[in-house]
Amino acid sequence: MDILRLIIAGSVDNGKSTLMGRLLYDSKSVMQDQLEAMEKHSRSQAAGCPDLALLTDGLRAEREQGITIDVAYKYFSTTRRKFILADAPGHVQYTRNMVTGCSNSDLAVIMVDARHGLVEQTNRHTLIASMLGVPHLVVAINKMDLVDYAQERFEQITSEFSKLTQGYTFQTLTFIPMCALQGDNVVQPSTHMPWYQGPTLLRFLEQVEVRRHTNLSEARFPVQYVIRQQTSPDYRGYAGKIISGSYRKGDVVRVLPVGMESVISAVEVGGQKVEEACAPRSVVLRLADSVEVKRGDVIVKPDSLPTTTQELEVMLCWLDNKPLLSGNNYLLQLNSSVVQARVGQVAYRVNVTTLRQEPAPEHVAQNDVVKTTLHTDSPLPHDAYTCLRENGGAILIDKTNLATVGACMIQ
Repeated sequence: MDILRLIIAGSVDNGKSTLMGRLLYDSKSVMQDQLEAMEKHSRSQAAGCPDLALLTDGLRAEREQGITIDVAYKYFSTTRRKFILADAPGHVQYTRNMVTGCSNSDLAVIMVDARHGLVEQTNRHTLIASMLGVPHLVVAINKMDLVDYAQERFEQITSEFSKLTQGYTFQTLTFIPMCALQGDNVVQPSTHMPWYQGPTLLRFLEQVEVRRHTNLSEARFPVQYVIRQQTSPDYRGYAGKIISGSYRKGDVVRVLPVGMESVISAVEVGGQKVEEACAPRSVVLRLADSVEVKRGDVIVKPDSLPTTTQELEVMLCWLDNKPLLSGNNYLLQLNSSVVQARVGQVAYRVNVTTLRQEPAPEHVAQNDVVKTTLHTDSPLPHDAYTCLRENGGAILIDKTNLATVGACMIQ
């Protein structure tokens, strides 16, 4: 049984946590003690129906404020598929959590309040999902009960959203009218919207085709750890995860950024030697020659080399509340490699409402999406994010507190 990784996002109070709770509740994926706690709290609050958001808003601060402030991961399954759900906060200051959730999702569900339609945070979340290469997008037009289940309102939002996503790279774009609170078109079809003939959300999630393309042509192996054994002084292995391609005993390889070449003398998986290993396997590679290899180096094959430079063009989503200024220095982490990087001139900012390029601002504010250049203090092997996102997505780290302040998609 395969696994679908998805993220549910949207603006504040669009019903994200309630939708996730409804999915868990109606698919009978909730533990008995969770049900009892939810029903007890709902009775104490004199709620007319179970407060399904309690199934996902696990932090006390979230429950007390009635908001989502952290990415909540939930797991459930049906007879057709297993699911990993990420519930992303809607508040602007938590946009970084949306970036985190999208980075390994197969599908994104964007919530839209039928009363308000598209808002700035809706546009921003959609842009981030596209930039991070999420292949499938579902637009859940929620709270249809508050617009009298009007087909005209659903079609109006559908038209506006379709115009918004022109030029985006989503493989599929699906619109579903629903009322998460009452369960309309979440797991069960709605009797209030006979004009909608499409699938429920759960049925779509069960049936959407997810093809996880494993790149087997460009071999990339970032070294995470150098293994030395006291019992065998001559043993030296390089541990890590193959992020793309394959490695076989006898392959000629090159260590970047230094450029030294050698031959693979052994491939080990779980302490046992194997003839070949492919992505996404964690392995230990041993080389025939005494080549200087350290954490952060990348072992590749000479016939499919990544770009190795000290100047990177990136699309950057700024996540910190302190502004980004050209000339500032940060740490740049790409897989296991960490180098110092200086921010160059910002070329332009993307208007998240119109998606047009705007003149570069004097300073980049939190949640801005800009194109800029990074200058690193040492060469960094990398690929374009659109070609190989496993070796094209990086983060900027504040050197003073080690907080992640920017998400980078290398161009």
